[in-house]
Amino acid sequence: MRTVHRLSRAVSSWFAVIVVAAGATALLLPQAFTPLAPAVPWLLGLIMLGMGMTLRPRDFTVIATRPWAMLLGIAAQYAIMPLVGLALAVLLGLPDEVAAGVVLVGACPGGTASNVMVFLARGDTALSVAMTTASTLLAPLLTPVIVLGLAGQFLPVSAGDLLVSILQVVLVPVLAGVLLAATLPRLVERVTPALPLLSVTGIAVVVAVVVAGSADAVLQVGLLVVLAVVLHNGLGLALGYAVARLCRMPVTSRRAVSLEVGMQNSGLAATLAGIHFSPVAALPAAVFSVWHNVSGSALASWWARRPPEPPGSADEDDSAPGTTLST
Repeated sequence: MRTVHRLSRAVSSWFAVIVVAAGATALLLPQAFTPLAPAVPWLLGLIMLGMGMTLRPRDFTVIATRPWAMLLGIAAQYAIMPLVGLALAVLLGLPDEVAAGVVLVGACPGGTASNVMVFLARGDTALSVAMTTASTLLAPLLTPVIVLGLAGQFLPVSAGDLLVSILQVVLVPVLAGVLLAATLPRLVERVTPALPLLSVTGIAVVVAVVVAGSADAVLQVGLLVVLAVVLHNGLGLALGYAVARLCRMPVTSRRAVSLEVGMQNSGLAATLAGIHFSPVAALPAAVFSVWHNVSGSALASWWARRPPEPPGSADEDDSAPGTTLST
């Protein structure tokens, strides 16, 4: 088990590199990965099962003790990212399939990697976990409605089919994981060290399948997709922080809201796009999966070197990220 734990830590540290390597390999050898497409929903379900297994009752205490902070964060999550995605799709003149994919990324819940980033950034980790959990549980209701309302102009959208998919690959596995943690704690404790390895492997395979299925499109619109993703993520981080600051939240909470808003469950977005739209629509999610870990790590490292509340002003330490780390 020690070997598994070390391997999990290693792949977590090199997550972005592994995902980029998977995408590059799929671009060169697409035929090796396209047969894996049917396994993508199952892989995401396993990742969500692992997330549920890591949840504990204390992770829900923020909902009861600080409901206003969590509700503000959730509202920012499901308002900022979808609207920014739509604005970028229009302003950049993205092809319809890519535009739908960008909006879909914005309409998905926060990603679990954000919890680690918030911890490293010396932010409010409890609020971050609560936001990730709540946004994930709300995804079956909110994601289909948002995608229907904002992306329906680009591609036909079936909110009902999206709802069923999210229930299957998100809600049911998460709840099953919570149930396993409550009824078989020793078993869960034994397998927990392997969960990061499962998550990284799963996301790498998802990205490889997406790239393999749209290899031609990658060469045509690749740079445009990268630009859209970088702007989408950067604006999410900046606006999430700005909203929290405007509402006079503590600096630690601002950091949590910023990273929660800017970092999405791109694996879910890629899966849904591949099932309901096309591999091309899944490209923004594949790129986002790499980039938000790079930008999130950079922002977390910058914040980690600055006290959450330095002498003189509670705002001093975080005056820059809202503007300088948008890229």
